[in-house]
Amino acid sequence: MSHLKEIIIPENASRKVGIVTSDARDQSCKVEIQFSVKHEKYGKYIRRRTLIQAHDANNEVKLGDKVEIAECRPISKTKSWVVTRVVKASLR
Repeated sequence: MSHLKEIIIPENASRKVGIVTSDARDQSCKVEIQFSVKHEKYGKYIRRRTLIQAHDANNEVKLGDKVEIAECRPISKTKSWVVTRVVKASLR
């Protein structure tokens, strides 16, 4: 078996939009996704964030870019998401 399989994104795959916080590694980037959750007891909305490792096959994303990522099969130990498109490029 070859480790160079084509990455297939299912039609019903989960998709998220976030900001690239690190692009130092080859074919990888770290995407920060911010969201709000309502506190169960007090009702106040709290801002939360999650960091997701995403696969960037062409090394096209840069630090600060707003990107869309989609869930796919596990690519490595920490990567199960792939960058589908750059929504907005950073000014850098």
